[in-house]
Amino acid sequence: MDKFNLYSTLMFLFISWSSFGQYVEDDWAERDTWMDVNTIFDLLQLKEGDQVADIGCHEGYLSVHLSKYIGDNGRVYAVDVRKDRLESLDAYAKKRKLKNIKTIHGDYDNPKLPKNTLDVVIIMDTYHEMEDYMEILNHVRAALKTGGKLLILEKVRERVKGKSRSQQTAAHSLGLSYVKKELEETGFTISAAIDYFLDWEENPQKPTWILVATK
Repeated sequence: MDKFNLYSTLMFLFISWSSFGQYVEDDWAERDTWMDVNTIFDLLQLKEGDQVADIGCHEGYLSVHLSKYIGDNGRVYAVDVRKDRLESLDAYAKKRKLKNIKTIHGDYDNPKLPKNTLDVVIIMDTYHEMEDYMEILNHVRAALKTGGKLLILEKVRERVKGKSRSQQTAAHSLGLSYVKKELEETGFTISAAIDYFLDWEENPQKPTWILVATK
């Protein structure tokens, strides 16, 4: 195999892995063994009937958990920039008879959420991908009710700790201190900060943190 074809094959495998690993339905049961969603919901004081958003929902791992937790009187706004992921989520919700999930095809700078409606917004392992993060935070703040909460969960790889924001995001990770400052600049009040939550995919090189901010 020549160098060009080898490079093309490796890139295809990388894109395939990064697009589907731990996000498609076949991986959800394994993900449940290390992703502590109940602690996340407890931190947010999530309750039946809440209006919540899952930004960067992929194919709906967290959205499905949220849907079951808040019940039929609640609503999950599942946002992603890829239509194929949302189509998969719609199919999974239909198969599970979950009628409280509304999928939204968002823009890269706007999640297109209803204003002054939401009790909770969650951005999990997605914030580092957002180039227009300040604009998105402003949209999120506008979508939350007064007293509504935003939770951001991110991993920061050991090899990029202490490095610049751009170096960290290039490694698909981001440190807590950068996001805390950005939340405060947008007008949020930090209500909880957890420096270490769990190891993403049980990999000690991918420790995660959580910030909870209140409007």
